[in-house]
Amino acid sequence: MKTGRLTKILGGALAAALITTSGLAEAADKLSYFTWSGYELPEFSKSYLAAHPDAIEYAMFGDDDDAFTKVKAGFRPDVAHPCYDKIARWNKEGLLQPIDTKRIKNWDKIFPTFRNLPDLQAGDGKVWMVPWDWGNTSILYRTDLVENPEKSWSLLWDKQYAGRMATIDAVHDTPLVAALLAGVNPFDMSAADLDKVAEKLRDQRPLISTYTTDMTSVEQSLASGELVAAMTWNASAVALKKQGVPVEFMKPKEGMLTWTCGYVLLKDAKNVDLAYDFINSRLEADSGKYLIEAYGYGASTSTAFAEVPADTLKTLELPSNPDDMLKTTVFTGPMKQNDDLAKMFEKVKAGG
Repeated sequence: MKTGRLTKILGGALAAALITTSGLAEAADKLSYFTWSGYELPEFSKSYLAAHPDAIEYAMFGDDDDAFTKVKAGFRPDVAHPCYDKIARWNKEGLLQPIDTKRIKNWDKIFPTFRNLPDLQAGDGKVWMVPWDWGNTSILYRTDLVENPEKSWSLLWDKQYAGRMATIDAVHDTPLVAALLAGVNPFDMSAADLDKVAEKLRDQRPLISTYTTDMTSVEQSLASGELVAAMTWNASAVALKKQGVPVEFMKPKEGMLTWTCGYVLLKDAKNVDLAYDFINSRLEADSGKYLIEAYGYGASTSTAFAEVPADTLKTLELPSNPDDMLKTTVFTGPMKQNDDLAKMFEKVKAGG
């Protein structure tokens, strides 16, 4: 999924500069929050910041595979923001501690679809992740440059647009779509299935201008016409439509990808009470309302949707209940062969 997913992903050098453990150690009374760029906005944490002015430090990652690698290597924030399909991997490495839902004020306002996901359950009223955001991954294309395309992920394999397409550099995005087109189950693949996906990715490689999670660059290239189509998340469609760029966020016949991400509490978290205050502030209705209206992503709570005008939701093509969306999309869950798929994807990108 999400691979996961906002519009201004920081470059690796800047992210590395931000996530220095020495900086966090100097401010032990501050919550350390490890997240995607764009999720640090104060509008998401009003009550937390009112109660704890300046008591938060942000560190950014490019995607949640990057986040997992850094935490596994020893970086220790208090709260991190991965996506659901990665939770089993974090748990396998012993990186998390359970979150007590009795301390989550709006837990019962989270849509049951997300609240009851199997890999979240830690037993005895506890969970490994508190869902916060959800959205879709699809093809964003210029309607004036790609006329009446078949509503299919196969557009990103169309030779007539070679060199003018981009795709997301994440295992749970591009390889997952390749699996769908190859007719195999993306979430549980045999060795033969992996070979089929590899072949599909090799077919695509010479057609792609770039593999990236830098949605700002993708949006700029779509706006200029340098790119005619790209795999993106909801937020890019919202941003370009606001600029008046003629784009369409496709509903492929194979299904858009739907993901959910949320908050985990690291095993060695030093500021647990602050972490609960922070998560609770993020689940307040005004926080979710801002997420919906600013980025076009879904909030995990029904109370947030209740605050958003129906016309706004219609414009964003966002249903007020994720169950309605999941009837026609592919939910991004754990991928059993994630590590093997990641190695294969890197090999293909390198020309292998």
